[in-house]
Amino acid sequence: MTQPSAPEAVCASCGNPASGRFCSSCGASLEPAACAGCGEMLSPGARFCHSCGRAQAPAPNDVPLSTPGRAAPASSLPWIVAAIALITLLAFLAGSAFNRRRGSSLDAPQNALPQAGLDDRGAAGDGTEPVRGPDISQLSPQERADRLFNRVMLLNSQGKTDSVLFFAPMAIEAYQMLSPMNADQRYDLGRVAEAAGALPLARAQADTILRENKTHLLGLILGARIAQLEKRTSDLQKLEAALLQAYPSESAKKLPEYERHAADITSAVTDARRSKQN
Repeated sequence: MTQPSAPEAVCASCGNPASGRFCSSCGASLEPAACAGCGEMLSPGARFCHSCGRAQAPAPNDVPLSTPGRAAPASSLPWIVAAIALITLLAFLAGSAFNRRRGSSLDAPQNALPQAGLDDRGAAGDGTEPVRGPDISQLSPQERADRLFNRVMLLNSQGKTDSVLFFAPMAIEAYQMLSPMNADQRYDLGRVAEAAGALPLARAQADTILRENKTHLLGLILGARIAQLEKRTSDLQKLEAALLQAYPSESAKKLPEYERHAADITSAVTDARRSKQN
């Protein structure tokens, strides 16, 4: 007489019918194990001891196929690789498009120095051919500072704040390499710092110019500009009054820096006279 077969057990890991020592579906052990804490025998697949409650480490193969920690089936690997490649390609294309759009409003750094026509101290063309900018390596420290100053001032007049903030640190560093600086260089540095919003640095240049010559027009003009931005009304009034008083005698000296910044001086004197009338 044939003996009836023993009913198959149910795997505690995947829930499928199983027999033998390991589950044929997920590979989990079907044999009871002893608790690592109290030594009591555990039921197959138990995560905690029913006697002492201690958590039990799972067997090496005791991880169902659907759990996050188990490796994905081999058949899905090509799809995963293809998805990663597609995401990488899309990110690269998006970055390239962003850089192209950004370049429309931010001048490229390689155009910072060899721009002809931006340096009012450089040589001018004869009107028949465009003047090529010199090799950067051939520029003197003063020429590099001048070109960066003119670039920052031009961009600031065009309202390109992002470009100003990009080039201003380069210009500031170029002027600081000219130590010791004269009044003309300090005025340029102060104007660059003003455009970049570094008002304490700009104010320091005005104070230094006026400490060496309390009637120097560029020091008075720069100091007045910063006082106005910092809303120091009393200081602004004093500096404008000093500018109007010093202007006749100082302008008669025809210093090179006065001629170079004649437009700034004329504008500042006009504003000071208007403020005095009001």
